[in-house]
Amino acid sequence: MESITKNFNNAHLDNKNSNEPTADAQSNTSSEDDKELPASEKSLLQKIVRTGLITSKHDIEVQRRDPKSPLYSIKSFELLKLHPNLLKGVYEMGYNAPSKIQETALPLLLANPPQNLIAQSQSGTGKTAAFVLAMLSRVDPELQYPQVVCLSPTYELAIQTGEVAAKMSTYCPNIRLRYAVRGEDVERGSKIEEQIIVGTPGKVLDWATKYKFFDPKNIKVFVLDEADIMVDTQGHQDQSFRIRKLLPETCQMMFFSATYTEDVMRFANAIAPMSVIIRLKREEETLDNIRQYYVNCNNKEDKYNALVNIYGGVTIGQAMIFCQTKKMALWLVNQMVEQGHAVALLSGELTVQQRISVLDRFREGKEKVLVTTNVLSRGIDIEQVTIVINFDLPVTVTREPDYDTYLHRIGRTGRFGKKGIAINLVSGNSDHLILKQIEEHFCKPIECLNTDNADDMEKLGADD
Repeated sequence: MESITKNFNNAHLDNKNSNEPTADAQSNTSSEDDKELPASEKSLLQKIVRTGLITSKHDIEVQRRDPKSPLYSIKSFELLKLHPNLLKGVYEMGYNAPSKIQETALPLLLANPPQNLIAQSQSGTGKTAAFVLAMLSRVDPELQYPQVVCLSPTYELAIQTGEVAAKMSTYCPNIRLRYAVRGEDVERGSKIEEQIIVGTPGKVLDWATKYKFFDPKNIKVFVLDEADIMVDTQGHQDQSFRIRKLLPETCQMMFFSATYTEDVMRFANAIAPMSVIIRLKREEETLDNIRQYYVNCNNKEDKYNALVNIYGGVTIGQAMIFCQTKKMALWLVNQMVEQGHAVALLSGELTVQQRISVLDRFREGKEKVLVTTNVLSRGIDIEQVTIVINFDLPVTVTREPDYDTYLHRIGRTGRFGKKGIAINLVSGNSDHLILKQIEEHFCKPIECLNTDNADDMEKLGADD
């Protein structure tokens, strides 16, 4: 896979001098309170922090346009009759058995004649590996021209998909990939020889129509990933339609989205008509597995001391600490660093590459504590997090309790059947009123915790 590695090294995560959409495009850094990340960046960061597959409790829902069409599911990758070198790459990536969506989607994607597929599933379910495996399986490595096109809404997400393809095809040296993203240039008048193109809609459309670097009529598989983000990005829908119209009728269409609004469904049916539709419901955030506590404090210094007692008094895997403003987050990080704690900060003004670096280090355990603002309150699950601390309670601009943000913040510590701990640091009457409203809203008790009391601290280590 020399070509993929070489092309990736040339395609730096550098957002300068580009009109191409990036995950940074919608970030707002001017306000005191950090705005939420755009959907494209949430998806990117989730792919980076995800270390394993979600074990979903939900059943797959399948809708077939033709009820007579066969429907299979598989419990092992061997049953797919993959090329041995491709199977070897799958196992090397750590996929010992298919995930729930892979069990159903892969037999459909690899069937002959090829079937179109529309699939809904959240990040972490194995859907990228599913369509990449289908892409690689359809390639004829003897033919030196593009046979597969995969569209992603941003530069960074395209690179992520390409990296999955590179790893999975490690033992298939004759399958090569070309990125169609900014910074990647092809010599005028030449033809692309790589079998797989992964890129953003505008660049792929230019390469096919304006420069004629490849013949769309030779494309056997067309994948449209992160379609819900495409719908929200100006120009992407139209560019995707235009590419779709260039492809042969026999081309297999694969359409993936985390959510399915009416707009997304119209887009899906236009891109991939007569498709089998697979839906895997999201794992919902819940407070059922989470023990909630509050600590009485007088001021931010008191809160900091409580935090140090918690951090030193219990064995915690990794902790996320939420602050309401960037200013408070910076103050807290400076205090912790001065005391010798390994702590990372994730806030709105960081570039995509800086956020990736911070999350990589946190995922690898180089820092045990991640301090963040509302940029990370929802949309990203970090599996190693066992404790969430609200240094500031989440409130709206009118100082009302922000119930959704509270759920999203602490819900991530009890995901997928795991047990978690949430601790709220409260000071003043207004904080106590907000906490009481949160307790009543969710109908879940929030116990008082004295961080100076050894018996109380032992509660945190107890496994209910």
